[in-house]
Amino acid sequence: MGQEYAYDDEYLELFDSWMKDQGFTKRTQRAYLGDVRLFLASVEKSLSAIEALDIMRFLTKMRQGGAGDSARNRYLSSIRTFFAALIELQIVTNNPSLHVKKSKVEKNAIPTFLSEQLLSVFLQSIEGKYQIRNVAMFLLMSYAGLRVSELHRLNVSDFNRSTNTLQVFGKGRKWRVIPLPYELVNVLNKALVERIESRSSGEHPFFVSQFGRRISIRMIQTLAEKYFDELKKEYAELQGKSISSHKLRHTFATMQVIAGTDIRTLQELLGHASIQTTQIYTHVGDKQKQDAMNRVSAFIPVGMGL
Repeated sequence: MGQEYAYDDEYLELFDSWMKDQGFTKRTQRAYLGDVRLFLASVEKSLSAIEALDIMRFLTKMRQGGAGDSARNRYLSSIRTFFAALIELQIVTNNPSLHVKKSKVEKNAIPTFLSEQLLSVFLQSIEGKYQIRNVAMFLLMSYAGLRVSELHRLNVSDFNRSTNTLQVFGKGRKWRVIPLPYELVNVLNKALVERIESRSSGEHPFFVSQFGRRISIRMIQTLAEKYFDELKKEYAELQGKSISSHKLRHTFATMQVIAGTDIRTLQELLGHASIQTTQIYTHVGDKQKQDAMNRVSAFIPVGMGL
């Protein structure tokens, strides 16, 4: 055991380098490294000798420690990715995690989103020295569907002012082009005028922190949490709910569904690799239809002699 674990740090470093090369976000890298480190500490055999049973034992231990189905699947995904990396790096030849099934997680759960009214109040509540920058960021999430990581990576050159489009570098190292409405273009132009120059030579991030660095994912999330906390104080329906910056992206997708956008177009706008990921939002549309019919039912006359 002692001799084998002397190599663990080397494997983790190789895995980390592989993830960076594949374009994984820093947040994902940290999460996957942490999961794999826990897993490696639970086995007492060489990597090539690890079997599906070893992984199942580890996942069982995690579940006994309080991990739910989603967390268990995250651990399994981390281990699968780790072995996939080692196979590509020609360190092992087998991925034992492929023989372990994922837990069934409730599908088609309707994601939390903001109503148009609450979204408007949220955006209007943004004040302060960096108001234009912050409004621009959250507008891109709620009216163009960007992820936090995509805001973080956005460069000035990704905004094409002649065509009013935005090039977005998303998950899976894939680019997508999003046409922008005039109102959003106008805010982005204002944000560029007030933009702080980056202190990093050769870098031209669109959103820059007060210290002249590319704004971090955590800073974007922190800013959103701050404004959401203020919103919760005024709106009882939000109290007790977990609302993060990602809910702005959910809100964009929901508004598109309600407006009648077809599922394939929405998939392209969101940058989803699989249409199944996009389909969760169709259930939001179903709920809206049901609510509309429930409102209409109040006008159906009673006592019609039936």
